[in-house]
Amino acid sequence: MTYGLTSVDVSFGDVRALHDVTVEIPAGQVVAIVGGDGAGKTTLLRTLVREVAPDAGHVHAPSKAEIGFLPASTGSWAALSVTQNLNFAGGVYGVRGAALDERRTALLATAGLSAAADRLASRLSGGMRRKLGVCMAIVHRPRLLVLDEPSTGVDPVSRVDLWRMLSEAAAAGSAVVMSTTYLDEAERAGHLVVLDAGHVLVQGSYDEVRAGFPGTVTRTGSAVRPGWSWRRGRERHEYWPDGDAPPRLPVVEPDLEDIVIALSLARRADAGARA
Repeated sequence: MTYGLTSVDVSFGDVRALHDVTVEIPAGQVVAIVGGDGAGKTTLLRTLVREVAPDAGHVHAPSKAEIGFLPASTGSWAALSVTQNLNFAGGVYGVRGAALDERRTALLATAGLSAAADRLASRLSGGMRRKLGVCMAIVHRPRLLVLDEPSTGVDPVSRVDLWRMLSEAAAAGSAVVMSTTYLDEAERAGHLVVLDAGHVLVQGSYDEVRAGFPGTVTRTGSAVRPGWSWRRGRERHEYWPDGDAPPRLPVVEPDLEDIVIALSLARRADAGARA
């Protein structure tokens, strides 16, 4: 089973948040949505779970009872304990009794939260609370799991736990889609979707995205064309869409951060030229 969006447009007043977006999310795979602020990541996810109605196009998703959704908020109730939060979420989806006890025990162990089972959610660290939110989103073994930046602000150890849970959910047959601001993290996904101002710039596996990247990226201390450059550490990288970089500039092998920035600059330059 494959879920996703086909040729979807979404507008909020005069602002067009998604432009002809098509994304496929197969069962058993993790899809990462990446892009800067205002790229449309949250709108895409909210459209997929039917919190936002598209102006055009089609949404392919199971019933709400078969979706697990973690919004950008913590996803749990501060006044309830870890166990109570999971019991409530399980009950909403019809998971009760021995089945819930078994599922809760397994999830807390995977998330590293077993010792905090009786602790109030308000007393958890940020990373622990995000992991609790993921546990609540997957307690009913959803067919489609949708997570809005689940690892933002989470410490490295908790990020490893989160990825373990997502990988296990996908291995069990869930279609998993997540937005993330961590590009190194997105490289682990089976499929990447790069958004900019509501447009899909490129999508595919990390290897496919790298192999299909056009042009050249160079390294320099002082950019030849500042509008096509960005800072990376103590130096600048500069994008040459036609591959016509001056021979004196050293060429670098672009990583995902370079690719996302370069393609965003190219799209905006093209939009400005057409305007």
